[in-house]
Amino acid sequence: MSGWGETNVKESSWGKDPEPTPIKKESSWADEPTETIKMDQLEKEIKEIKKHPHLAEVEHDVQVTLADSNDIYHSVSTFEDLKLKEELLKGVYAMGYQKPSKIQATALPLLLADPPKNMIGQSQAGTGKTAAFSLNILSRINIAQKTTQALVIAPARELARQILDNLREMGKFTQVVTSLAVPGAIERGEKVSAHVVVGTPGTVMELIKKRQLDVSKIIVFVLDEADSMLDQQGLGDTSVRIKNVMPKTCQIVLFSATFPDHVREYATKFAVNANTISLKQEELSVDSIKQFYMDCKNEQHKAEILSSIYDLLTIGQSIIFVRTRRTADYLQKRMTDEGHSVSSLHGDFEGADRDKAIDDFREGRSKVLITTNVLARGIDILQVNLVINYDMPVDKDMRPDAETYIHRIGRTGRFGRQGVSINFCHDKRSFEEMKAIESYIGREIIRVPTDNIADIEKILKKEI
Repeated sequence: MSGWGETNVKESSWGKDPEPTPIKKESSWADEPTETIKMDQLEKEIKEIKKHPHLAEVEHDVQVTLADSNDIYHSVSTFEDLKLKEELLKGVYAMGYQKPSKIQATALPLLLADPPKNMIGQSQAGTGKTAAFSLNILSRINIAQKTTQALVIAPARELARQILDNLREMGKFTQVVTSLAVPGAIERGEKVSAHVVVGTPGTVMELIKKRQLDVSKIIVFVLDEADSMLDQQGLGDTSVRIKNVMPKTCQIVLFSATFPDHVREYATKFAVNANTISLKQEELSVDSIKQFYMDCKNEQHKAEILSSIYDLLTIGQSIIFVRTRRTADYLQKRMTDEGHSVSSLHGDFEGADRDKAIDDFREGRSKVLITTNVLARGIDILQVNLVINYDMPVDKDMRPDAETYIHRIGRTGRFGRQGVSINFCHDKRSFEEMKAIESYIGREIIRVPTDNIADIEKILKKEI
């Protein structure tokens, strides 16, 4: 025991997203049209679909600040209250929703209002924010206009693909055409004219520069995981360049689970006169997740412990977060050599390999996924019930990064389900990083001894 109490597409070279350019940042640690259906038939099918149970929900107190004090705000209790088109309403119920989550009930009346207003939304992972901005987009598309009318950008291809899947599923009874804009998805010279385009910033900017994507008719522009997209050390420059070529009248929507103060201030300049919705700070620690730590002796001991608890990792599905691509490759090789079935995913993978890795994991063919922060944000895989921070998250200045920690452990405990996270601490520094994050989120992280594997399994099996 130690003494110390992280659409199948092919890759191309022309559309790659640029590496983030670090500049000053405050510390933040503290497409195919679907079938046409008659309206009376739709109403009958909607009644049947509504009988299906929805995913478990967690309700939160949402704070609303209106840009115009003269506006009148009201929330809704049903999707019918939103006056959605029947074919869109059917898509909502087909996805398993019975009634709006608290964030949807709060955000959607503001998003759907005419004339459109900008929005900045801070919403905990798994509360339905993607469905909220997707409904807004699908409600505003003019099917008769064969041009791009909505653009969504996300920090990673995996999240972009997930958002696109969500839009397609929700809009499958409409004739909205969608397209993915990530490296390798669009052929050189191919014109993009889908009603809705979802992509990563570098690829979208390349398509605009090469005049393959016309943004002159865009009416909704969404940034998901907006704190990452606007962060000066991340993708901020590209996001600003894209925003600057948008029509001045388009609605700008920013959503994220966390908004550090310096990013929130910048967001208000990016989306001017925006209505804002947010959760209280204490609700951001994801209360449905039991958090533990293990005091390992050294780096070698971390790998040994990880292998020894493999049976726990495969009770459901698990994500193991590491700091570097090298560590991900090392752990995958080591655990595979020991006879364990694991997969890995990081930024060195070619596009098609990244897609296969996430698809295999999402569909249950892979039980354990080792990854870097590429999957820390936004990815919804409901079977994930265990997240391991093999390396504690740190920012570019090597300071404990509580926002990334919240995003990482938010991959489990989705939609109110019980989840477990385990942090590996192997020296004084990693222990102090973990304690700093514990202090920031205001929730106790419980120690699990590592000197008896049977005891580890006994403790954790109760929670997983």
